[in-house]
Amino acid sequence: LSFLDASFSSVITPKMIADSLCERKTISFQGCMVQIFVVHFLAGAEVIVLTAMAYARYVAICKPLHYVSIMNRKLCHVLVGIAFTGGFLHSIIQILFTFRLPFCGPNVIEHFMCDLYPLLKLACTDTHIFGILVIANSGSFCIIIVSLLLVSYGIILFSLRKQSSEGRRKALSTCGSQIAVVVLFFIPCMFIYARPPTSFSVEKMVCIFYTMITPLLNPLIYTFRNKDMKTAIKKLQKRLVAISHEQ
Repeated sequence: LSFLDASFSSVITPKMIADSLCERKTISFQGCMVQIFVVHFLAGAEVIVLTAMAYARYVAICKPLHYVSIMNRKLCHVLVGIAFTGGFLHSIIQILFTFRLPFCGPNVIEHFMCDLYPLLKLACTDTHIFGILVIANSGSFCIIIVSLLLVSYGIILFSLRKQSSEGRRKALSTCGSQIAVVVLFFIPCMFIYARPPTSFSVEKMVCIFYTMITPLLNPLIYTFRNKDMKTAIKKLQKRLVAISHEQ
């Protein structure tokens, strides 16, 4: 997940920073296609990785004694392979349809990156069917994965009824960071792709959130689960309280 986050933000951020320093912002057609492919490839892989991590949480909480035997190294390798294969298939479908679009009119993209919906506005043909295909591919992909995640966490929460208060606390702590990451990633994705290709004033801000801010927040969110980090935060809180009392 860390590798995907670092790669995902690196596809967009350097080009956007360079463009912000230039008056004339340009990108070649080939560069635009590569950017679309890599962004959707990494996003598709990350979606599947988050689903695999939810399954790992389910096994850890509902089948703790079998966790080591179920989540073995071989299965982890298989899940990573599925993630990258799924991301590749998801992305290559988008690119194959995009390459078939005729571009003969304006060449100005009203966005800070190359993406499917902004590119549709430049096509010299009726893109209604293509917009439906984007929803069917990206939109349904997000909705299906979110549904699987909701079912997974629903089963986990239902199983917590039989555990002690300490066990519930640990389980919720284990799932808390995962749920936060899922919400930060999927809500913007569903807003962008699981809807008709209509422009909204907040669309660019939402894209910035899930392409740059979320990948930066993910390491921090998971770091707060680290035992040493929790101890350091508690010490910091005590020092701040002591300083405020002295003042």
